[in-house]
Amino acid sequence: MQAIADDVYIEDQYLGVTVGVINLPRGLVQVDAPPSPEDGRAWRAALLNLGGGSERLLVNLDAHPDRTLGARAMDCIVVAQEKAAQVFRSRPSTFKAQGDETGADWESIPGLGNVRWVPPEISFSHELTIYWGDTPVLVEHHPGPSAGASWVVLPEAKVVFVGDAVLRNQPPFLASADLPSWIETVKLLLSPAYRGWLVVCGRGGLTAAEVIRAQVEYLQQVYHKLDKLATKKSSPEALDNLIAPLLSGFKIPSHRQRQYTQRLHYGLYHYYMRHYRQPNNAGEE
Repeated sequence: MQAIADDVYIEDQYLGVTVGVINLPRGLVQVDAPPSPEDGRAWRAALLNLGGGSERLLVNLDAHPDRTLGARAMDCIVVAQEKAAQVFRSRPSTFKAQGDETGADWESIPGLGNVRWVPPEISFSHELTIYWGDTPVLVEHHPGPSAGASWVVLPEAKVVFVGDAVLRNQPPFLASADLPSWIETVKLLLSPAYRGWLVVCGRGGLTAAEVIRAQVEYLQQVYHKLDKLATKKSSPEALDNLIAPLLSGFKIPSHRQRQYTQRLHYGLYHYYMRHYRQPNNAGEE
């Protein structure tokens, strides 16, 4: 566990997402949960050492299984944006470790079996403010990676948890995305409003301004390529030609090559079909 500000900690060594916690007088506000049961137990044990108040609250920055599968192990109230909460209403009550390969990290966890989802008990539309101490914790709606994506914002500490809005050295998840909104969301991090802030990306921990700029450029590149194919009325099979160029800028370990290829294959296909072939079907998947 790494302290990045007073009473603000992150852990980026678990498979899946970077998790965080804010230690407040009333209790702990947790940001996401590891998908692996073993990592979830380790994270809960680490949180016990922080002391503080007895209350516990878990903020899911979106509905992606990598950050929501482990919510039950955290055994606390869950908060998410209302469009992320809606995703749970369309899911079966029990998660089964089978189905499409999406290139997510949970797919490499052995022995997951059936896991009962924990739907958010508290949801919000634009912003939720948590007063558990002298300074507020804001949970803000910032769509783009998905319709229900959020940030956890600590104005006094100048720390922001941005979920999958920014990823380090790995391709993004595109299936539930809205690229124009995503590009504008990431540009906000480069504005004067966030100058000098610590930005915690959802996969890879603290990130620098050059990584954020690279994320904007990458998303613009993806959007341009998809738009060009759509203008030509290309078939979905043409999307496979985009994968190698879109992976070329990443330094990918050999054991991740297949996973990230599949992530782009799945994401590009679903984005293309949803935005260009089925324009009336804009719901989150």
